[in-house]
Amino acid sequence: MERFVPYEKLSKKKQREIDRAKRTTWAISPVTRKPQNSKAYNRRKAQSWRKDSGSVLFDLCQCV
Repeated sequence: MERFVPYEKLSKKKQREIDRAKRTTWAISPVTRKPQNSKAYNRRKAQSWRKDSGSVLFDLCQCV
């Protein structure tokens, strides 16, 4: 039977092991997240007009 040692008195290595073991059971990642900058240039968004606009122009031509 192991002796009880308070968390504060454990070595840093043991504290990290305990923290990692607890962290694996979390439902979400503990990493701090922030929203994307809406003013930043986004290559995917910039090129998405090519995919969408072609079908719209084709549909308009058929209606006339």
